Amino acid sequence: MSKVLVTGSAGFIGGYIVEELLRKGYDVVGIDNLSKYGKVTKSYDSDARYHFIEGDARDIDLMTDTLMDCDHFIAGAAMIGGITYFHTYAYDLLATNERIMASSCDAAIEAHHGGKLQKVVYMSSSMVFESTDRWPSVEGDERLVPPPLSSYGFQKLAVEYFAKAAFDQHQLPYTIIRPFNCVGIGEGRAAGASEVLSGNVELAMSHVVPDLVQKIVKGQDPLHILGEGDQIRHYTYGGDLARGIVTAMEHPDALNNDFNLSTAQSTTVLELAETIWRKLKAPGDPFRYVSDPAFDHDVQKRVPSTDKAREVLGFEATTTLDEMLDEVIPWIVAAVDAGQI
Repeated sequence: MSKVLVTGSAGFIGGYIVEELLRKGYDVVGIDNLSKYGKVTKSYDSDARYHFIEGDARDIDLMTDTLMDCDHFIAGAAMIGGITYFHTYAYDLLATNERIMASSCDAAIEAHHGGKLQKVVYMSSSMVFESTDRWPSVEGDERLVPPPLSSYGFQKLAVEYFAKAAFDQHQLPYTIIRPFNCVGIGEGRAAGASEVLSGNVELAMSHVVPDLVQKIVKGQDPLHILGEGDQIRHYTYGGDLARGIVTAMEHPDALNNDFNLSTAQSTTVLELAETIWRKLKAPGDPFRYVSDPAFDHDVQKRVPSTDKAREVLGFEATTTLDEMLDEVIPWIVAAVDAGQI
């Protein structure tokens, strides 16, 4: 079976990707420097087809040596987090992720010409559409709308330029993936997180679902949300995203192409908050909330077109919000009890 390198394999989405690849019979090599969460235990650690390397994707020699024997490369390593990351680590997000991407591309170019590497799947982000004035966001809009204002969104747009430039100059085949608002298990408090208070509870340096759950579990009432709660998101299950990413890696029509991967269902932050409240509180307990000032880069409307992924890849994200929350909430509650969030 083909061998796949996944960088950022110990991360949030990376764990789902590795699981999906192993499920489909691939041999998988994971590289992660464990800088975000520290040492983590994964269900597949003992799988004979999985080999983990604790290392840095900025290490060109390590990346090149590893990629020489791989057929595919899913370039997932990045410094990434929720909205608080965009402010706390504005420079590091740009500088670190640019270095990761340059090293990844340098190694992939050499491995494609001198080894077995067939293609790179690049993990971009819905944040490339941060400044859009048109919805839904269609593949191609990222080059027509104003560039992202956050350093994170700008760098993710740069990832796509890296992909296309490496093909134009070095004929390195690519597929670009833009996940939207991943929800799943495995996201704890980041190592080195700075304190950001939301009401009387410290925000996890993470995404909205862990933050809302932990605040409710810790007894916050009324619940503090960022902004008015009318921000529109498309919450997409990590397992669905992994399935779409692996499908795009395999599919011949994904070659030198780009795809939004997302549920087609829109949900406001306020709707999400009330849904989580109802799942954690006693029946009849009234939903109470207050609005905190929003962060500068808290995009008000993020709505993807999912037509291309469906028509070209045959991919649809099918897990409902209720289904993903029923899986994720108990995990987050346990993580809160263990002091991980």
